[in-house]
Amino acid sequence: MAIQRNQTRAVAIGNVVVGDGHPIAVQSMTATKTQDIDATVAQAEAYREAGAGVVRIAVDSDKDAAALAEIRKQTTANLAVDLQENFRLAEKVAPYVDKIRYNPGHLYHHQRDKPWQDKVRFIIEQAQQHDCAIRIGVNCGSVDPDKKAKYDPSDSITPMLESALEHCDFVDSLGFHRYVVSLKDSDPQQVIEGNRRFAQQRPEIPLHLGVTEAGMPPEGIIKTRIAFEQLIGQGIGDTVRVSLTLPNDRKPEEIAAGRQIIEDIYAGRVRTVVKLNEKALNIISCPSCSRVENEAFIDLAQSVKEMTEYAKDHDITIAVMGCRVNGPGETDDADLGLWCGPAKVNLKRGTEALGAFGYDEILPRLRQELDAIIATKC
Repeated sequence: MAIQRNQTRAVAIGNVVVGDGHPIAVQSMTATKTQDIDATVAQAEAYREAGAGVVRIAVDSDKDAAALAEIRKQTTANLAVDLQENFRLAEKVAPYVDKIRYNPGHLYHHQRDKPWQDKVRFIIEQAQQHDCAIRIGVNCGSVDPDKKAKYDPSDSITPMLESALEHCDFVDSLGFHRYVVSLKDSDPQQVIEGNRRFAQQRPEIPLHLGVTEAGMPPEGIIKTRIAFEQLIGQGIGDTVRVSLTLPNDRKPEEIAAGRQIIEDIYAGRVRTVVKLNEKALNIISCPSCSRVENEAFIDLAQSVKEMTEYAKDHDITIAVMGCRVNGPGETDDADLGLWCGPAKVNLKRGTEALGAFGYDEILPRLRQELDAIIATKC
């Protein structure tokens, strides 16, 4: 397929360069506990050997940051770190990574009285001092609350877009341009529209593409493929991640899937006319990472898929999330949402919390709620 790539600027991430016509880099995120240094190094190396251009690691505490310093010594992978809520950790991780990702919607959880601009300025200063790239990563489930409040709840794209553009303008004003942007959603169509709109307004900025909580193979790969085909096929996208719910020993399959999708697009093996079936059950689940507090989440996601097979012809969305960081917010748009803690699974119907249930109790209760929704739609 003859693809005319968007002329984005080059951004160096370790020994990989994205944008400016360079090959699309595939990346993923470790799912091991960051403080388990041996396991995290092993997974980072497995990703690198599978062809990952960047390997992202979650750092949520000082102990995680200390572990990262040792991990850096033991892997040659290009490392990125995900700050999540604690922007102050940028100072402790920047010496050991090639890229820092921050989420504009998570800047409100720490030091609430401090303007977000001051927090971003601090992150950028660390990046400048330690030769790091930045990703401004906006997610549908954790959008800047001020932006969400301005628009109808049914419009999830405009708040994301406005937040991303605002942060780009501010970072530009600091004289820093070594950054990429991502706008992610669990719905491929939302990912397509959001990234198209951003690329129209800021065509020079490299885009990191991904479908959040894509779920389990093969459906998760199909959802991701739909978004990537329609964006990369139009020249949009410089680095990608395929987010799949998989056990740790199979996580490098995300890299293989991403590389295969890109290869297929360029070879013309595409499904550009394929759209998600709007009359079918949609199960979304997060890709699993080091924030998962009970690995039973992986088995639960598979059990939910199997148990709900009887409802496959109903237009209902069920979200299964593995942690308390993104789980509460990123299940809000689902008809039924599950987010997993160490011993309990929290069940929601839309934004309404229905209670916490043991891992051995949740499936019958989920089925009860699913049946009730089906009954109201019949």
